[in-house]
Amino acid sequence: MAGFFRQGFGAMFGGVLLLVLSACSPVKLLNALTPDSTFDKTAGIAYGDDPRQKLDVYVPRHALPDAPVVVFFYGGSWNSGAREDYNFVGEALASRGIVAVVADYRLYPQVRYPLFLQDAARAVAWTKAHIREFSGNPQRLYLMGHSSGGYNAAMLALDGDLLAAAGMSPKDLRGWIGLAGPYDFLPIENPAVRPVFFWPDSPPQSQPINHVSRDAPPALLIAASKDELVNPTRNTGGLAHKLRAAGVPVQDFYYSRPNHITLVATLSRPLRGLAPVLDQVVGFIKHTPTQ
Repeated sequence: MAGFFRQGFGAMFGGVLLLVLSACSPVKLLNALTPDSTFDKTAGIAYGDDPRQKLDVYVPRHALPDAPVVVFFYGGSWNSGAREDYNFVGEALASRGIVAVVADYRLYPQVRYPLFLQDAARAVAWTKAHIREFSGNPQRLYLMGHSSGGYNAAMLALDGDLLAAAGMSPKDLRGWIGLAGPYDFLPIENPAVRPVFFWPDSPPQSQPINHVSRDAPPALLIAASKDELVNPTRNTGGLAHKLRAAGVPVQDFYYSRPNHITLVATLSRPLRGLAPVLDQVVGFIKHTPTQ
């Protein structure tokens, strides 16, 4: 009976919190409810000269040597976002024994495609070069992103030229994780995104789905089944289908309770009951075979 009441309260609390999230700044509330007892954080590390070229590293409080590493890119239509807003993501990963790197990158109108991807590649290269200083194993390196950050992760994993320019290769990645990412979105419908990709002359090579090859690293793709911002059938489903056809290991999952925005919020402690996203991310990282 006690378990029943705990489950009922958890469901009620999650529902109330969703209502609150829709009425105020979601990340501020989630971060206020995020404990800091599970990690040690080093903030504001520069990986380039621009003020936006900085990252934060979250190390599990009781990190084991050679811990897996995830570089996370947040969303925001390539025109907004800040790494400090994703403390709850760093905590979620660190609480499961994963070293998390949350990276800023330059945004529109300061830059357009592909310069923000060059920033992302430099952040990954910094991680590979320095993460042993933070108990991480660069041979167990993963990329992860939500929404436009999922696009960034996909492009680095699939377009070998981007990491090559930073002295790396997609073969340096053990895998990548996309949450509600746009992978096939031409012609661009969102007016805020159009100038980022030079609409109406948006280059086809800007689309992750056009870079799929059999050499791509394994992928975990997760989406909200009722996502009204990024079509899950065309983007997550379409990319998963093309990866499978190329012989690339891929898992794709769709959940009805989260929406486009709250999908990443399910990584936070208050909203994990909405969908087992964190469990799937951790499972993918623990069981991805070495290529």
